[in-house]
Amino acid sequence: MSKKFSVFGVLLLGAIVAMFLISPGVASADRGGEGGRGDGPVIYVSGQGLYYDSIVTADPLPPHGPFQDLIMGENGLETEFGPGDHGYVGGRWRLLDGDGNVVKYFSCPLLGPGRDAP
Repeated sequence: MSKKFSVFGVLLLGAIVAMFLISPGVASADRGGEGGRGDGPVIYVSGQGLYYDSIVTADPLPPHGPFQDLIMGENGLETEFGPGDHGYVGGRWRLLDGDGNVVKYFSCPLLGPGRDAP
């Protein structure tokens, strides 16, 4: 799952994340109504095979304490562990680019229950 991203891909990832983290109203407008909740991005948990809505609570965070990796994968923003899994740290994320470099630290808890489609 470690794919190299082009400069365009990294810039696109940054723009998508910035849209959700800086302008939460845009994300909630798209997902308002039935099924969609939260003001953050939808995150795919690969270990569960489920998608979760999220809510942005702190942006940015200082790079101290436990963080979980969040990457741009085949299913959008992805992580390995979600609610109920050992390894889920409550939505404290370390966003990584395609080369494994940290782009940002932020808090964005996942809202259960997870679902099969974004």
